[in-house]
Amino acid sequence: MRLHRLEATAFGPFAETVEVDFDALSDAGLFLLSGATGAGKTSVLDAVSFALYGDVPGDRAKARRYRSDGAADGLAPRVVLELSLSGRRFRCTRSPAWQRPKRRGSGLTTQQASVLVEERRNGAWESLTTRLDEAGHLVTDLVGMNLPQFCQVAMLPQGRFQAFLRARSEERHHLLQQLFSTQRYEDIERWLREHARGLHRASDEHARGVTRLLSRLVEAGAPPLPEDWEGELTAVAGDGTLLEWARTAAGTATDVADGAARVLAEADAAERRAAAEAERATVLVDQQHRHAQARLRLERLHADRADHDDRRHRLHLARRAAAVVPLHRLAVEADRRRDEATGPATEAVAAAAADLGVADPSDQLLADAAAEAQATRTAAELMLPREQAVDALTALIADDEAAERDAQRQEAELGRELEALPGRLQQATAARAAAGDAGTLATRLVREVEELSGRLAAHASLTSVRADLAAAQERRSAAVAVCQQLREAWLDLREARINGMAAELALDLAVGSHCPVCGSADHPHKASPAAGAPTPEAERDARRRLDDAELTRTALDGRVHELGTTIAVLERDAAGGSPEQLTREHDRLAAALEAAEQEAEGRGALEAEVAALTDELAGTRQRLAEVRSHRSGLAARLAGRREEHGRTRAEVDALLGDRHRTLRAVIEDSAARTALHREAHRRRQELAEATRAADQARRVLADCVAEHGFETPRAALAAVLDESSLAELEQAVLEHERQLDQARAVVEDPALAEAATRPAPDAEGLTAVHARARHEHAAAHARHQAATTRSTRLQELGAELTGALAAWEPVRAAYRTAAGLAAVAEGTSADNEWRMRLSGYVLAWRLGQVVAAANERLLRMSDRRYALEHSGRRGAGETRGGLSLLVRDEWSGEARDPATLSGGETFVVSLALALGLADVVTHESGGAELDTLFVDEGFGSLDPDTLDDVMDVLDTLRDGGRVVGVVSHVTELRTRIPVQLAVRKQRTGSTLAVRHAIS
Repeated sequence: MRLHRLEATAFGPFAETVEVDFDALSDAGLFLLSGATGAGKTSVLDAVSFALYGDVPGDRAKARRYRSDGAADGLAPRVVLELSLSGRRFRCTRSPAWQRPKRRGSGLTTQQASVLVEERRNGAWESLTTRLDEAGHLVTDLVGMNLPQFCQVAMLPQGRFQAFLRARSEERHHLLQQLFSTQRYEDIERWLREHARGLHRASDEHARGVTRLLSRLVEAGAPPLPEDWEGELTAVAGDGTLLEWARTAAGTATDVADGAARVLAEADAAERRAAAEAERATVLVDQQHRHAQARLRLERLHADRADHDDRRHRLHLARRAAAVVPLHRLAVEADRRRDEATGPATEAVAAAAADLGVADPSDQLLADAAAEAQATRTAAELMLPREQAVDALTALIADDEAAERDAQRQEAELGRELEALPGRLQQATAARAAAGDAGTLATRLVREVEELSGRLAAHASLTSVRADLAAAQERRSAAVAVCQQLREAWLDLREARINGMAAELALDLAVGSHCPVCGSADHPHKASPAAGAPTPEAERDARRRLDDAELTRTALDGRVHELGTTIAVLERDAAGGSPEQLTREHDRLAAALEAAEQEAEGRGALEAEVAALTDELAGTRQRLAEVRSHRSGLAARLAGRREEHGRTRAEVDALLGDRHRTLRAVIEDSAARTALHREAHRRRQELAEATRAADQARRVLADCVAEHGFETPRAALAAVLDESSLAELEQAVLEHERQLDQARAVVEDPALAEAATRPAPDAEGLTAVHARARHEHAAAHARHQAATTRSTRLQELGAELTGALAAWEPVRAAYRTAAGLAAVAEGTSADNEWRMRLSGYVLAWRLGQVVAAANERLLRMSDRRYALEHSGRRGAGETRGGLSLLVRDEWSGEARDPATLSGGETFVVSLALALGLADVVTHESGGAELDTLFVDEGFGSLDPDTLDDVMDVLDTLRDGGRVVGVVSHVTELRTRIPVQLAVRKQRTGSTLAVRHAIS
């Protein structure tokens, strides 16, 4: 991966747009990203991370504050990054969510985050995605690393690796877990743990099932479980003790059931004998009692013979008279109907006769009169819609006459309007043309006034800018002098320190150590520093003051150049006359502009007035034509309706005649006469029919009375009985005859007659003996049933217990195996000496690779003194092992904790560890080439020799065309690294500039 160009707008400390051309920095291979504290060095790296992944590394990601506070209102934050991946050119454009001013009204609204990933194909950029989620997956796949991995590999955050170097194993485990994919091993740990838990739950469920079976066995009659089995159910379940206990309980219950069966058989035989004897005695007593009762009933029935014969006679008479009753009722009803029909018939015929003017009209006359009245009614009903049409036509004619008068009025008004409109339109058109000319003049005058205003402003600014330039030139001259003095002072200190270098080397010599110059271990006459000899710290302070003064001089050079450019631009803008001439011309043109604008102000209203008058003229002409057409149609329609009204009125008057005023009156009168004649005819027919029916009923009644042996209807009715009396009498006759037959049958039965001759038995005593035998049999049966049920239940539960124990055994074995494996994988087993998790073991192997890669550079940077060691043992106070780090001092041969290293040693070891981790992560991600790297801070703690070694190692990173960016504010690096990307901090926002240091 190689970065080409970075552009950031309103991002972090950069209030405006800044751009970094990494291709220009790539020629040197090594460049310095420098700047004051807080200027925004790290923000350049944040912009790269944000363009790729939409986020920034470390704690800065929690703030989610990407937009620059100094950016202009409405300026959208944006980062654009062009890079190459595997020979393909991509461009990532991202904008974070930010609060922008509302387009309408006041206040702010949230602008959502956006992204655009493009690839350059055939000389043009083609969009790959604009979705945030797709962009994240796409970039991760292309780069081959996620954000934590990329930041550890491409950014090399030295401060974080000092923490990683001195961290505890648990903290180191968390960081390595982000960089290396151990998900599959964590899934294995989780699966083993969940699998063991599942088997444990299954085993507990089997144990609960066995416990429930044991409780049911005890409830069914098995002996109680021994107390020492409580809590040891698993042990006795596996050695057969539980099964033996269940078999013993079932055998005992079977023996008890066999004994109860023998007792039940004896009680059953005794109960059957007692039942037979009691049954025989009961039958004999019943037979003797039935024979005596039948003989008594037969004697009482013979004594009631006379009453029985009387009841039979009355029943015979009532049955013959019953046939006369319905006919008598019919005759009475027929007489009643005839009497009821006589009065209404007389009244109806009299009313019809009065309407016809005759004394006694015949049936035919009544029918003809009803038909004639009905015909009149029908004709009137058919003519009724014609009468209603006359009324509707009258109303329509009135409406048409009013509409015709209104149309005449509208036609006159529109004619008057049409005469006045052309003159008004001509006046408005002339006024509009004059306003247009004034507007054209105002537009030309505005340009001239603005040009003069710009010249006057340039004249006004020239004086102040020239004063600023003079002051800036004076300050620059002073700064140049200060720089010259500080440079001479620094060179003097450096020369004096070089002259006294022997004494400085002597100060570092210890007893028994070798001289770095001659190699001797004896130091008889060590050089001593002269009084007032300069120290390295004094030299660095002098150099730092010189660098600060040069920065000030550089800033003043830029200010002088900027003011000179500004004066040239202002002089060019102010050319063309003196300020007094320009002011007079400006006032004249401003007055003319004001007058032209006032005259042109009404142009819009005049345009609208001309358009409105034109539309009004066309509309008036169209409405006049429409009104004239409408009036013509009204006249034709009114003539047709008047003709139809006269014709219909004549037809209705012919049907009304002189007697009625409306057709409704004709219909009502005809309906009344039709009903009157029809009613008289119907009443006369009903009276004749009722008279014939009454005579016929009387003849049938007389014939029926004679046929059933009665002299008169009155005699027949006297013999009639009601239904309840008849049924009671009939039931009494039948009951007497039935009881007589039953009593004779019982008395004459041979078996009952023979039983009556035998002596009476002791039935109560035999019944009591049978009751005792039945009670003893029931008790024996209950004991046998309970013993059999207990035996069967214990056998069934024993079989269930055998199955439950057989099902439990493989689950217990599987749980023991799974629990052991899970404990080993999680590092909680005694067999896991270092209490190392499976994922920790994999990370420990990765850490060993990191240590091996780091030592290749650490030996060079530490003059082959220090090397990292990976230890699997637990550190002090740690609960888990496998990820401990030690630093071996090759000079003393001892390994020690990284916390004992000095600040400079810690930086060197941390940098080597960071580079080693970057190599391993790069290889882990698929060997993706990283052609652009950044090393962040930490160089200020190194002495010159160590700094040389570190710089040599950084130089090796440039092999193969790689570009390395060093992020630091250390002054000495500015002379060592000529190509620099400087970040300058200002009140209005930081800026970027590429410069080349003079070596």
